[in-house]
Amino acid sequence: MDREQRVCSACGQPVQSVIRRHKTLGAWVPRWVPGPCHNPKCEEYVEEGAQPAEDEPEAPTARTS
Repeated sequence: MDREQRVCSACGQPVQSVIRRHKTLGAWVPRWVPGPCHNPKCEEYVEEGAQPAEDEPEAPTARTS
């Protein structure tokens, strides 16, 4: 598991790690990335409880016929 402390790229404050995913060889693989910054003085500030920006596509849902 990833134990690296993540920091905000703008202000350097510690942020939580969040899990994103990417598709590799047909399988969705987890990737830990820095989460949103909750420092109100930061230019990349995100309010707590705000919906995250979806920068990656959703996994396709299984269809049953």
